[in-house]
Amino acid sequence: MRAPVNKIIPFSSVDGPGNRTSIFFQECNFNCRYCHNPETRNMCVNCGDCVEKCPTNALSIVDGKVTFDYNRCVLCDTCIKTCTHGASPRIRNMTPEEVMEEVKKQVPFIRGITTSGGECTMNAPFLRELFSLAKENGLGALIDSNGSYDFEKDSEHLLEVCDGVMLDVKAWSEDDHRAVCDVDNEMVLKNLRYLASVGKLYEVRTVVVPGLFDVKETVEKVSKEIVKYLSVSDIRYKIITYRPMGVRKEYLDMAPPSKELIEELKQIALNEGVKTVVTV
Repeated sequence: MRAPVNKIIPFSSVDGPGNRTSIFFQECNFNCRYCHNPETRNMCVNCGDCVEKCPTNALSIVDGKVTFDYNRCVLCDTCIKTCTHGASPRIRNMTPEEVMEEVKKQVPFIRGITTSGGECTMNAPFLRELFSLAKENGLGALIDSNGSYDFEKDSEHLLEVCDGVMLDVKAWSEDDHRAVCDVDNEMVLKNLRYLASVGKLYEVRTVVVPGLFDVKETVEKVSKEIVKYLSVSDIRYKIITYRPMGVRKEYLDMAPPSKELIEELKQIALNEGVKTVVTV
């Protein structure tokens, strides 16, 4: 079993509790306007435009497909800047065992792993295998998800082998959610309620982009939902400032929120009864 791994960050303190290794998978089923790693959205189409631009010859064409030599790469991002398809050729198709060997290099200095993307649950069978290996090595496992996977049905039994989910709620209303990422949020809100009810919702995340959607409504409504389930477990609400770094050129004109707005949103959540609100 293999899955397309975009990158592995050995140490992260922003992807769950403690120091963690974060694994980013390639491909996403949402098209968020503010995506801060837009090169993870699509799979490489093998056009080859990036190959001749690579300064270290880490890319080549083999049997009509772009291939990547991890050991030659210096992470200069020339290939990503060249790509016009919202993809990255800098992908390793790895097995769960290979990923875990990378993770184990950080033990005992990490508390667990977090899978992200792209949308990591598009590789749900792979995640189950990886999380099982993490447990065998005494590590926790968290999922950072856009909420498109049906966690109530959970056909791959991910909740049995992970500690919880960090769930993106990008906007509350369906129209706003479509404006942000081209799809509705019925499954996202279903997952919000279900994960909270079974004690598997570690954190809810909302990126604040003024003018793109009704941020105050979203924070208020999400907070009301979180509070309903605080008797099951504490649920963090992370309110994230949009920053125009790494985003697609066509969305660079979106303005970041003011510090005053972020503080106002934090107070809305606290006033609704959310106990743990984090702003970044």
